[in-house]
Amino acid sequence: MTESLKKHIREYIDISEEKLEKYCNAFSLRKLRKKEFLLKEGEICRHEGFILKGCFKVFRTNDHADEQILHFGIEDWWLSDMDSFINQIPSKLNIQAIEDSEILLISKEDKEKLYHELPEIERLMRLKFQLSIIALQRRIIDNLNKPSDERYQDFLRDYPQIAHRLTNIQIAAYLGVTPEFISRIRRKIVNKN
Repeated sequence: MTESLKKHIREYIDISEEKLEKYCNAFSLRKLRKKEFLLKEGEICRHEGFILKGCFKVFRTNDHADEQILHFGIEDWWLSDMDSFINQIPSKLNIQAIEDSEILLISKEDKEKLYHELPEIERLMRLKFQLSIIALQRRIIDNLNKPSDERYQDFLRDYPQIAHRLTNIQIAAYLGVTPEFISRIRRKIVNKN
């Protein structure tokens, strides 16, 4: 169950097998069916997760009941509402499985305890957090400066392992455009080839 997590961790840090086992033993497995929620707006996020299988979307719903997708998560990615998880406040986000999924979860209490016992894990999470901030910063800059069709092309290039698993509606909600725009740009790409 934890082999993917162990492999992932070893890609970022050196850690003894004993310490790695201790960390991985703090996780529990949760299986979710397609459309099942891991977290709903208003709940407090009590766990951080490592995705073993499947695909998730992290989103909020605006006043018009339209989804605004912040990001997706697939195999070997970490998933949480960091604001709610760290501050233990009600979430403003939803986390929902797009496919039947499996995720390893660790509680805030266990994670904090293990940070003190295993400094290597704190380093791992610092590295992962830095990468997340960089990705978020790049996305904000792109959203401010690039036209929608270029952002769509970038999404296809940067996330080929996700794009084919999503609907036009989901991609549109991520890019902040209409599903019709995605359909038009896809037709334009097909006609070019």
